[in-house]
Amino acid sequence: MTRMSVSERRAALVSAALRVIAREGVSAATTRAISADAGMPQASFHYAFESRDELMREVVKHVVEQEERSILPAMAPASVPEDMREALRVGLQHYFAGVVADPDHERAMYELAQYSQRTPGAEHLARLQYESYFALAVASLETAADLVGARWLRPVDEIGRLLVGLTDGLTSTWLATRDDAAAQRLIDFAADAVARLSEPVDGDGAANVRPHDDRTSEMGARA
Repeated sequence: MTRMSVSERRAALVSAALRVIAREGVSAATTRAISADAGMPQASFHYAFESRDELMREVVKHVVEQEERSILPAMAPASVPEDMREALRVGLQHYFAGVVADPDHERAMYELAQYSQRTPGAEHLARLQYESYFALAVASLETAADLVGARWLRPVDEIGRLLVGLTDGLTSTWLATRDDAAAQRLIDFAADAVARLSEPVDGDGAANVRPHDDRTSEMGARA
């Protein structure tokens, strides 16, 4: 095969690992199987990664970075949404478009999370995966608040965990049913629910005081 740099070899192995995991599960994603899928001899694996565990950490990092590149630019100031609900809806739609475009990616990440949770010594991979998701959610929420001139009524890391729970449900349900219309309804619900945990601020950074309806108050109490 053509001589590859270490960075190219690492990228090829990460892509191969995702394909093997999506196709056969994490338990089948041995260094031999991953190397074969990448079209390189198994001995080449250790020129790129010290261990399979290091590769799995890189897989998590790669997928989170892909999602970050998809979601955060969707909230760019070039197209300012009119309010928080619309900002969240745009971000969620971009996220969902990525799921639809490459469902094997998402299936692989679910496989990795499930494997990590039930395999002694691998639990840290699931924690790493979801801590990365929480950090991305917080960054998205902060970007949305800055963009539309709003502030969050609860700690943003708390709301970030709620958002991850909603996107997890969106993803797993769509992977099982492939029901696009139902997914869009869930996106609308999630955008509305999370937006109710924010309020607009004026130009001086002060909140625009407005009465909350019963649904908003009830949601704040439950969150």
